[in-house]
Amino acid sequence: MRMIFPIIFTFIIIGAFHFTQVVALKFYPAMINLLIFFLFFSSLFARETIIQKFAKIMEGKELPDIVKKYTRNLTYIWCVFLMFNFLISFATIFMSSKIWTIYNGCISYLLTGTIFAVEYIIRIIFKRKHNV
Repeated sequence: MRMIFPIIFTFIIIGAFHFTQVVALKFYPAMINLLIFFLFFSSLFARETIIQKFAKIMEGKELPDIVKKYTRNLTYIWCVFLMFNFLISFATIFMSSKIWTIYNGCISYLLTGTIFAVEYIIRIIFKRKHNV
């Protein structure tokens, strides 16, 4: 039942984009990337980054210093990626709808998934190497 609203909302947005010439809808992916970037970036100035908070919840205990350093560095990497993704998403707004759709509907998701997958593999190696 929870999934009905997001699915309906998604189809409304797709329909609005498809059947109208509302250019403002093209700003959506760029603004989401920028919002998430600011969330991650602002957490770098806090005692714990957002990734440290997630790691702490997942581990259920206080994190060792080496893990804190790893998660802080990971937050920097995500900030760079999110800014890069924002800049490209923003640039595609002024390009053809085909290019905008290919990047924002496919390439950006593939890049995000690749970063998640690579980081997961590195995290497993890191945990084994440092016994955490």
